[in-house]
Amino acid sequence: MDFVYQFKRVFHNKTQRWLFVVGILAVTHLLFQSLLLPYGKALQSLLPDEEASIRDESSHPNLKPLTNFVMVRNPLTVNDSNFTSFNKFDGFVKPGDNSNAGKDVEVDSGMEVIDIDTKNGSTFEEKDQDDFIELVTDREVDNVEDFHKSFDVDTVNNGENSSILELAGEAKLGLPLKQMVKPKGKFPTENILEQHTSQLPKGFGDVEIASSVVPQLRTKVSNANSSADSVVLKTYLASSKNVSARIGTPGKKKMRCDMPPKSITLINEMESILVRHRRSSRSMRPRWSSVCDREILAARTEIEKAPIAMNDRELYAPLYRNVSMFKRSYELMDRILRVYVYKDGSKPIFHQPILKGLYASEGWFMKLMEGNKRFVVKDPRKAHLFYMPFSSRMLEHTLYVRNSHNRTNLRQHLKEYSEKIAAKYPFFNRTGGADHFLVACHDWAPYETRHHMEHCIKALCNADVTTGFKLGRDVSLPETYVRSARNPLRDLGGKPPSQRPILCFYAGNMHGYLRPILIKHWKDKDPDMKIFGPMPPGVASKMNYIQHMKSSKYCICPKGYEVNSPRIVEAIFYECVPVIISDNFVPPFFEVLNWDAFSVIIAESDIPNLKQILLSIPEEKYLQMQLAVKKAQRHFLWHAKPQKYDLFYMTIHSIWYNRVYQIKAR
Repeated sequence: MDFVYQFKRVFHNKTQRWLFVVGILAVTHLLFQSLLLPYGKALQSLLPDEEASIRDESSHPNLKPLTNFVMVRNPLTVNDSNFTSFNKFDGFVKPGDNSNAGKDVEVDSGMEVIDIDTKNGSTFEEKDQDDFIELVTDREVDNVEDFHKSFDVDTVNNGENSSILELAGEAKLGLPLKQMVKPKGKFPTENILEQHTSQLPKGFGDVEIASSVVPQLRTKVSNANSSADSVVLKTYLASSKNVSARIGTPGKKKMRCDMPPKSITLINEMESILVRHRRSSRSMRPRWSSVCDREILAARTEIEKAPIAMNDRELYAPLYRNVSMFKRSYELMDRILRVYVYKDGSKPIFHQPILKGLYASEGWFMKLMEGNKRFVVKDPRKAHLFYMPFSSRMLEHTLYVRNSHNRTNLRQHLKEYSEKIAAKYPFFNRTGGADHFLVACHDWAPYETRHHMEHCIKALCNADVTTGFKLGRDVSLPETYVRSARNPLRDLGGKPPSQRPILCFYAGNMHGYLRPILIKHWKDKDPDMKIFGPMPPGVASKMNYIQHMKSSKYCICPKGYEVNSPRIVEAIFYECVPVIISDNFVPPFFEVLNWDAFSVIIAESDIPNLKQILLSIPEEKYLQMQLAVKKAQRHFLWHAKPQKYDLFYMTIHSIWYNRVYQIKAR
C-alpha cells in the first residue's frame, strides 16, 4: 500500500504526469522499432498507402542502405525473383541472376530510385564519369535526341500487368515508365537499350511495337572492395494502372499541329457564339469611369440605331453582315477613336516592324500605327485604346533557342513587359487590360500572350477557337505574304471568269496533317483538279504559281501547321474564290464580313468530296462570288499610305468594333 501511495503522490504534479506519458510513448515507439527488425516489412505493410517507405537491403548488399529506398503510395506485392539482381559478374550487372529469389518486395508508382553510391560513401562528382548512366523522366526531356545521345523508352498501355523494367529483367508490375538512358564518355552502346515508342493516342498514326524484346543492360557497378566506379540511377514512375514499358522501334512523339483537332466548331456555331458574346460581355468593368468610356458607350448606341444604307456607292452590301452598322461604326471610329502607343520596350522585339514575308501583317500594322497622326495621341488619358507594339516574329527570332522546344522564355519576356507597363501606368490595371490590344501573326502568339495578356484584345493570324481565341473580343488578322516591301501590290489582279479554265488549284509544302490528305486524294487523279505538292524553287516557279492562281476558278486554302494560311489572302489578291479547309478557323474580320458571299468553307472531312462540292455550285453563284472577291479585295491590301477601308483601317476598325461591344459601364 505504501508503494501505491508513493506512486500516486508522484502524479500530483502536472509536469511529472506529462513526463510519464511521454516516457510511455517513447518506450512503445522503441518496442515497435525493435519488432520491425526481425519481421522485415511485415509491420510496415500495415501502414497507410500514401507514405509507406520500404528499404530492401538484403537483395543489394553492395549498396548504401539509406539511399536504396522506394516511396510507396499504391503498393503492389511482387516476387523479387522477377527482378534482375545486382551481383558481381566480371565488373558488370548480370541480368537474370536470381540469387535472391523468393523475397517479396513492394514497389509503387511515384517511386524514385535515388543515387546509388560506392561503399566508402564518396559522391558521384568525385568519381570517373565514363560509365555513368542516367535514367530521367519524360518531365525532364523535351524531345528525342539522336541514338548516340539518348535512348527513349515510352509507355505502352496493353490492358494487363506486364513488365516495367525490361531493361534489366522481367519484373511483373502494372506501372508506366518512361526513361532516357544517356551513355556518358566511352560507355559501350551496343547492348544498352533499344528505343521503343509508346502506344500513341488516336490520330498519332501506326507505331510498330516489338512484342517480346528483352535486351540486356550491362552496367559497371561498385563492389565491397572497390570504389573506382559509381552508378547513378534516377527514375520516376508515374501512377497508372495496367501500363507496361516495352522496347520497340524508334519513334517520335507527334506534335499537336500534326494531329486532327479533338473538337470541331463549325462556322454556323461560331455565328451563334459571336451573337451570344455580343449580348453578354465578359470584359472587366473599369475600376473608375472616364470620358473615353462614355464616348464608346454613346458610339454603341449610335451604331445600333444606324440608318439603313441603300445602294451605297463605296460598299458592296453582300460582303457584310450588316452594311449599315459597319458603315456607321467606321465613321464613328474615324471621327472619335484615339490610340496611345506605348514607347516602352526595346528593339528588335518592340518598335521594329518586318514588312516582307509571311509575318508581314504585324509589321505593316506596327509601322502604319506608330506613324499615324490621325489616331495616335501623346496623352494616354485621352486614349480609348492602348497599343502594345511588339513583333511576335522578332520575339521568336531573338529569344528562341533553336531545337529547344521550349518557349517559356518568350512568354516570360512579354509577361515582364506587361507587368512593367502595369506598374508604370495606371491604365492597364483600370480595365485589366481590356482596352489594350496587340497585333501578332506568328503561330506561337496565342501561347506567348496567354494569362498575362489574357483580357487584352488580340489581333491574331492564328485564330483558332480551340487555343483561346475569343469570338467577339479577339480579331482574326489576315495573314499576308508580302513579296516586295517597296511594292506590296505587285502582280495584283487576275483574269476574268471566262478565262479561268482550271476548276481548282493548290501547290505547297506538306505542313501539318491535312495537306498530305489532300495530296493523297487529288494529286494526279483528275485533270480538272490541279493539286500539287511543293513547287520547285526559282522565279519561274513563282510566276507559274501566280499564273495558276490567276487562271483558276477556285483556289484551295488548306491549313498548315496551324489553322491560318496566307493562301486565303493570295486567292483574293489574284481574284480567285478561296476554298477554306480548316476546322476551327475563324475567318478574318469575322465580326463584320459575310464570308459566305465570297468564299467556300468546307469541313476537313469533306476532302474526298471536294470536286463534287465545287461542281455543285451553280455558275451564277460562282459569278456572284467572283465579283464579291473583287469587291472584298480592297479590305486585304496594304498601302504605304493607308487608304479608306484597306487592311490597316479594317484591322483597327475590328479592334474598335469589338471594344465597343465588350465595354461595360461603370
